[in-house]
Amino acid sequence: EIGTGDWSSDVCSSDLSELALYRNDPELARAIEESALQGDKNAQYALGLIYAEGRGVQYNPIESYAWLTAASLQGDKDALLLRSMIAEVLSEDSIEEAEERAGILMMHEDGFADQH
Repeated sequence: EIGTGDWSSDVCSSDLSELALYRNDPELARAIEESALQGDKNAQYALGLIYAEGRGVQYNPIESYAWLTAASLQGDKDALLLRSMIAEVLSEDSIEEAEERAGILMMHEDGFADQH
């Protein structure tokens, strides 16, 4: 069993093949979210992918776009590419909502907010 914080040794933004093994694992999704909220850009990218595909969470392209925005603002080019793909299914209002959500996510943790 993978515990909180252990997932990053198996999954990083350059090799997400392991994520397929956790397709319906809400516990893993929560662990990744905890790391993402701490400002881990790999976790933010992974969480964006998880929400984009509904892996262990309800499919939510707005939440996906928000997490991918957070990762891309930290220099993750893969997140920027995936975010552009997610944008294709979102309305202009939904993109605005997602960008507002990304701002809230980035302010969640002082250490994360200080990185910007």
